[in-house]
Amino acid sequence: MQTQLAPQYRATPEGQEAEAILRKCVHCGFCTATCPTYQLLGDELDGPRGRIYLIKQVLEGETPTRATQQHLDRCLTCRNCESTCPSGVQYGHLVDIGRKIVEEQVPRPLGERAKRWALKEGLNSPLFAPALKLGQAVRGLLPEVLAEKVPQPQDAGAWPVREHVRKVLLLAGCVQPAMMPRINFATARVLDAAGIQTVIAPKAGCCGAVKFHLNDQEGGKAQMRANIDAWWPQVDSGAVEAIVMNASGCGVTVKEYGHLLKDDAQYADKAARISALTRDLSELLPELLPELAERLQGRVRAPAAPMAYHPPCTLQHGQKLRGGVETHLARLGFELRVARTESHLCCGSAGTYSVLQSELSHQLRDRKIGALTEGFDAQRPAAILSANMGCIVHLQNGTDLPVRHWIEVLDEALLA
Repeated sequence: MQTQLAPQYRATPEGQEAEAILRKCVHCGFCTATCPTYQLLGDELDGPRGRIYLIKQVLEGETPTRATQQHLDRCLTCRNCESTCPSGVQYGHLVDIGRKIVEEQVPRPLGERAKRWALKEGLNSPLFAPALKLGQAVRGLLPEVLAEKVPQPQDAGAWPVREHVRKVLLLAGCVQPAMMPRINFATARVLDAAGIQTVIAPKAGCCGAVKFHLNDQEGGKAQMRANIDAWWPQVDSGAVEAIVMNASGCGVTVKEYGHLLKDDAQYADKAARISALTRDLSELLPELLPELAERLQGRVRAPAAPMAYHPPCTLQHGQKLRGGVETHLARLGFELRVARTESHLCCGSAGTYSVLQSELSHQLRDRKIGALTEGFDAQRPAAILSANMGCIVHLQNGTDLPVRHWIEVLDEALLA
């Protein structure tokens, strides 16, 4: 794609990066065929190719409009298009640049600004946990769009206390400890069973994704730097062998710290090292299998029906990790099935998208649940498993089937 960047963008790092991405696009439209919002809306401007044209026009000096902003807002940032693209267009990076520029030029309505501010500040606030407890107590009185984001309280169980020579850092997350604490505790127990100690740095917080994707990119980068500072003593000393993520949305962000902070002279090298050390929890499974298989021998009881598995977009498209969870859990005696059709499509959660674009989000959720359950004939799946808290909460609100993280199922088998 030929480009003619406007003078104000030509010499900026963002402009140069955007131009390099745009020049890779060959207009083939393969991305459109796999874009969830294009499939729902049928509008070229609500697919990756159309949004690329909109961003190109802005970078070439055209004034963006409210319509431009809305088309970019409707993008899930699922990055399915990146998996499809034969030219290697890094659409996710491009849409971040485009959204930031448009945000600076197009004012939002007051109600929309207030909602976005509440999300980016509230989800990271120390008041989130007590607010969630209050919400759980009055869940039946909340508006539907809020009530469906308030899960039932969980008993997380006990955190393992054994010391091990092998240690990994775990990012607890900003909302997961309050909303679904069992995931972190289950992760620590499974790793403990394999002789690995889980360490949480007290000063590590949100990965930065919420603020960054709500166009407060500097606020998001500040959180990234804070995490690097929190982890650095243990990373630099070699005390930990990996930084483990059990929420794929956080994982894809931390794996991109090196890219996002590449122009920060103070943090660029540290960020690159943090990204290189980061592993999704499923990436540890091949190494854990021998120990876990021995401990689980004869203890895994197959449920009455297989379990359905939804691979999050941030895992299969963002991190390019496909098939690992299903394959490795099968070796431990579990039967997981992905959707026979549309396993590549987003469930509609996409971070704060399910709040800001609830109508589209619900359509995608219901479509995903239908795809996950259609391959079970008359027998329903015993549960739906996933690898990201946002997907789990979102899917659970559309079905009476239990929706869980795969690590919870493995943890229960070890405790049996």
